[in-house]
Amino acid sequence: MRKLNKFKKAQVRRSIYVLPNIFTTFNLFAGFFAIISSIEAKFTTAAVSILIAGVFDLLDGKIARATNTSSQFGIEYDSLADLVSFGIAPMLLMYLWALKPLGRLGWLAAFLFMACGALRLARFNTNTEAADNEFFTGLPIPAAAGMTASIVLFADKMNFAANPLLMLTVLYLLAFLMVSTIKFKSLKKHAFFGRMKFNILAVGILILIFIAALPQIALFIVSVLYILSGLFLNLKNRLFKNKFKTKKIKQGIKRI
Repeated sequence: MRKLNKFKKAQVRRSIYVLPNIFTTFNLFAGFFAIISSIEAKFTTAAVSILIAGVFDLLDGKIARATNTSSQFGIEYDSLADLVSFGIAPMLLMYLWALKPLGRLGWLAAFLFMACGALRLARFNTNTEAADNEFFTGLPIPAAAGMTASIVLFADKMNFAANPLLMLTVLYLLAFLMVSTIKFKSLKKHAFFGRMKFNILAVGILILIFIAALPQIALFIVSVLYILSGLFLNLKNRLFKNKFKTKKIKQGIKRI
């Protein structure tokens, strides 16, 4: 009887690990669907699929931590899914939507983005133990892919034509940010989804209402603000360090 109970408990433990990996598979499926949609020139559908993949990517990590079912297999599987959904899918979308007229320059920019995304994922996986739970080092690849997807949706909403040179510049900037050491706020932090102040909750509700009312415009603005927040935080930290060093030097001079 005891052996039977132990066997059942072991089966339950093993079955729990399936749950976060199912959401990772949904992430992978959304990325694959985005690729198919891009090939069929359904660019807005592809962009929406990439954003949906981002939601599943956020959920699989949360579920794994909440159920205590994190594993090395899950980390590796998640990274492979991310490379498809946020590396290959958005770059195929960008190339077919805007970069194709540039020829070699266009697909090289798309490849650079994908390669930097892969490097960003590899760096994250090798630094999981030493990583800061509150901040990401470098722009996360889902955020970079979300930026490209939101541009497509924003352009479609505003009836803007794709600008190849502008998108080329954007991709180079996003590629640089992914492999940089600039800190970006982590949206996967447990406390972010836990207790929070009332005013933060109210702002969150207002943002959700804005997204529901004007999703194409709101998602674009949120993506831009997230990237700018990292740049502003990096600039703030640099200025603080410079002031601290100057203060130290002045104190040393006075002592002399």
